[in-house]
Amino acid sequence: MLVDSHCHLDYHERDGDLDSVLARARESDIRTIVTICTKISKAKSVQGLASRHDNVWCTVGVHPHEASLECQKNPSELIKLAECEKVVGIGESGLDYYYENASRDDQKKSFRTHIEAARSTGLPIVIHSRDADEDCANILKDEMQNGYFCGVMHCFSSGLSLAQTALELGLYISISGIITFKKSEELRSIVADVPLERLLVETDAPYLAPEPHRGKRNEPCYMSHTANTLAALKNVDAKVLASTTTKNFFSLFSRAQAPGSP
Repeated sequence: MLVDSHCHLDYHERDGDLDSVLARARESDIRTIVTICTKISKAKSVQGLASRHDNVWCTVGVHPHEASLECQKNPSELIKLAECEKVVGIGESGLDYYYENASRDDQKKSFRTHIEAARSTGLPIVIHSRDADEDCANILKDEMQNGYFCGVMHCFSSGLSLAQTALELGLYISISGIITFKKSEELRSIVADVPLERLLVETDAPYLAPEPHRGKRNEPCYMSHTANTLAALKNVDAKVLASTTTKNFFSLFSRAQAPGSP
């Protein structure tokens, strides 16, 4: 069994093929899925989607792209929304300096607020970082001094220094289809040294379909390609990779229940 620790099923629901996407996921032994919230204004809808499917969980948060429109300056709303039993994490939040759809100041404020919400609820924060390694690392280190929080660097594609900082702080690192891309040699070299016990896998669907599906709309059933590439990189059997990353997931996202749990 594999767990898709990060995708956006609301896009598939919007496109009218959610049931078939979930059916293909089950056929591919993807038994647990986390669908990610990117706007507070969509939180109830994302929670509703998760509530309609036993094997789907969700988060609450504001993507850095939306930080200026929905900037969270205090954690109260996030904490309140996290009371829903299907919510297993806070985010995704973080910094994205590639597009800069929101001001850096708003992104930083929102990021810190999400960390505060994660700390308060005990839920892991799902961290997005793109072209912002230094600021992301500094905020994580600074906030950890204010009190422990747990979390995961989602869709990791950053540099070695940020990976090392995340690991030193006790965070997990999640691997997407990017690791299968031909030009991802540097990423593969970084991930090769990440302890298997600190790794998760994800699709970030409908984005970043792995080879050999690159360029197509991604979905959870494609995650086996990412997992197989990661298993080969870590020199372990695919079943070991699946069982370990699944164990890692339920250790971090402790509110989520494994399939078949009472």
